[in-house]
Amino acid sequence: MFQPYEPGAFASTASGGDFSAHPKSSPRNESVRHLLYGSPEAIQIVIKSLHRLGYAEPNEWSRPMPTERPGEVMRILTKTVQIE
Repeated sequence: MFQPYEPGAFASTASGGDFSAHPKSSPRNESVRHLLYGSPEAIQIVIKSLHRLGYAEPNEWSRPMPTERPGEVMRILTKTVQIE
């Protein structure tokens, strides 16, 4: 069941642990991939919207790659985030 996000709330693990109980490790970088599927026009609108929000430059996305569905393409963006 979906529960709204509450700042400061922690999810418990299957063993009943609490994320706040673990000591903080040193920061590390990790890659995250965003995949967009849709018509070339719809994907371009989303890419421009993310650019206006300052999230990603349009040239950071992959070139359109065709999918098995007619008229559909996929584009990928890989971002590096710091895990603290």
